[in-house]
Amino acid sequence: MLTFSVVGPIEVPTYAGKCAKIVDTEALGSFWAKSTIAERSGCYVFSVRASRGYKPVYVGLATKTFKQEVFAPHKLEKYQRCLADTRKGVPVVFFVTLPTSRGRRNTKVIRQLEDFLIQTCVSRNPDLLNVKGTDQAEWGISGVIRGGKGKPSRGELALKRTLGL
Repeated sequence: MLTFSVVGPIEVPTYAGKCAKIVDTEALGSFWAKSTIAERSGCYVFSVRASRGYKPVYVGLATKTFKQEVFAPHKLEKYQRCLADTRKGVPVVFFVTLPTSRGRRNTKVIRQLEDFLIQTCVSRNPDLLNVKGTDQAEWGISGVIRGGKGKPSRGELALKRTLGL
């Protein structure tokens, strides 16, 4: 079984304009220079950190390298739109990295991880910017997953722990 590792949250460099903040594309070179995972692959979760924690905005996969794919022009456009609509908060990115090994990257497992992360993130943020895989299930378990608000019961908390959620 492959075990992915998490790197982050790492703050995304931004430029704060008069009306909104945007990703500072000129600072991305130093962002990757400081990074130990630029040449690795896996999935990433672009989020906004605010007083209530982290709000996932977009889940992506990098079957080549993170440096090649995370701030590609079409993804950068999505982030910029999100930041333009966000009054407060700091953009961050989490990297879920595939263990390094020789040979070909296991793209099948990376895609499975992306599907899992999208489903998990869309439960937290129904307005996730992803296009595919965001059809949210029409069911939930109170206090465990997609069960609405309110304090979970002892039984619900026990089931949640049992399921590792």
